[in-house]
Amino acid sequence: MKYRTLGTTGYRVSEISLGAWQLGARWGEPFNEKNAEETIERALAAGITFIDTADVYSDGLSEKAVGRFVRAHRDKVAFATKCGRRLNPHVNAGYNERNIRGFIEDSLTNMGLDCLDLVQLHCPPTEVYYRPDVFDLLDQLKVEGKIAHYGVSVEKVEEALKAIEFPGVALVQIIFNMFRQRPAELFFKEAARRNVGVIVRVPLASGLLSGKFAPDTSFGKDDHRSFNRDGAAFDRGETFSGVDYATGLKAVEKLKGLFPADLPLAAAALKWILMFPEVSCVIPGASRPEQADSNAKVSDMQPLTQAQLDGVKRVYEETIKPLVHQLW
Repeated sequence: MKYRTLGTTGYRVSEISLGAWQLGARWGEPFNEKNAEETIERALAAGITFIDTADVYSDGLSEKAVGRFVRAHRDKVAFATKCGRRLNPHVNAGYNERNIRGFIEDSLTNMGLDCLDLVQLHCPPTEVYYRPDVFDLLDQLKVEGKIAHYGVSVEKVEEALKAIEFPGVALVQIIFNMFRQRPAELFFKEAARRNVGVIVRVPLASGLLSGKFAPDTSFGKDDHRSFNRDGAAFDRGETFSGVDYATGLKAVEKLKGLFPADLPLAAAALKWILMFPEVSCVIPGASRPEQADSNAKVSDMQPLTQAQLDGVKRVYEETIKPLVHQLW
């Protein structure tokens, strides 16, 4: 496993880290505490030293599982959580001092800690990124010792660029993958210039880039890949990276042709992200221990060739870019 520095936090984190959205469960299935603990343990054994969770994942159960693990391995692992998505309705006005302080206290309770390593605003409405009072409050929570560092999880490049104008923003979590390449144009350069950490989420486009899906693949009714393809529940870009499913499958077949038959597309997709030095870490999810293992092994893969990188760019520009590039 290789390690990179996470912006101004100074944390040395595994370049392949662990996303905890589906930790211990698959989307739409119940949380399994034992499986979650085994998955995190396997991740640590594989060299993973950073876990990303949120207060809404499995209604706080993910935070509790991560918290138990962090307390037992305090010197070996860092973590990030998120707040804001528990608001109902999820609107700009909800990002006020009372609510944010309440979310922080709840996360501290869930995790059994006195201070949170990293807190991210969880894809708030765009207006929030234009409110200095929100970021002033996060600065105050640092002074009070409730949080050590803070950042944002964004939907759009515009939001990322606005957020890093606030000097206290230590990191940005953003969707970046073979189907969502816009962040590499300007945002990565600005993040590097300001020494802002970059956490990449949705690296496999909700599984599309695993290369294992087919036109007749079915997803459970409570799986966002069934109900959110048009953005019915939250931002459409979170599901298949906003790419039409049929179009995504066609692009996947083209991508497969760029790599040897014995190299899984999922591994190639993760390695592609790591080819960008501005990325601090990528956080693929794992619903079972062996997935954490296989993800971690990507760090030690040989770099992709220039021909492969050029091929990925060509597939994106010809098939995907006209549909998604300017939307996020």
